[in-house]
This record gives sequence, structure tokens and C-alpha cells, in this order.
Amino acid sequence: QVQVAESGGGSVQAGGSLRLSCAANEYIYSRYSMCWFRQAPGKEREGVAALYSDGNTAYADSVKGRFTISRDYAKNTLYLQMNSLKPEDTAMYFCAADLRILPVTMVPAFRWSGQGTQVTVSS
Repeated sequence: QVQVAESGGGSVQAGGSLRLSCAANEYIYSRYSMCWFRQAPGKEREGVAALYSDGNTAYADSVKGRFTISRDYAKNTLYLQMNSLKPEDTAMYFCAADLRILPVTMVPAFRWSGQGTQVTVSS
């Protein structure tokens, strides 16, 4: 069974940067699509970025140009580099994996996800 674990969250001021990491328990990138999604208090889960098994990436409009999803094969780790953070980016961020390729808006439905890491952006 695929297991993933997020880290790297924290508190930053608006305009700052954070890099989230997602460690997986097996070499999954050649078979699985990976994603980041987030959930703010009282809101629905929102797909943020996806890195698909075919190598393509996708981003939510709200983070395009500010966030970058990437992977390190040697470390079996997925990353989300977040720049120019805004207070509205405050949320719990989750990493997830699935064999399916879904639009970024639907990636919160990915089958295997972690416990999340909190990101708080203050104005």
C-alpha cells in the first residue's frame, strides 16, 4: 500500500516562501500521479498542483506562477515550492497519490493521502 508523509509547513508573512515535502514509501513516480491539495477551515478541499505519471503538470489558477511542483527521484520525494504566499493560501496541505490521471480540480479524490502539514500566511 502506498504511504505518503508531508512535512515543511509553517508560519510565514505574506510574500514569503515555503517548500513542502512529501516522502513516499515506495518508488511510485513511474506508475503513480502525485498531487498537492489543501483545505482551509470551513472550506472544501481544493486541488493545488499535480504531477502526473506521464510527466505533465497542472496547477490551480490561484497558484499559477507562484507554486511549483517537482520531484526528486533519488530521494523518492515530491515537493511543492510556494513563493509569493498570500493569506488566502493558509490551509492544511496534503500530498496524495493515485494511479489515475485526473484534472487538478479533482485531485482531492486521489486515493492515498497523508496527514497533512499546516501552512499559515499572515498579512
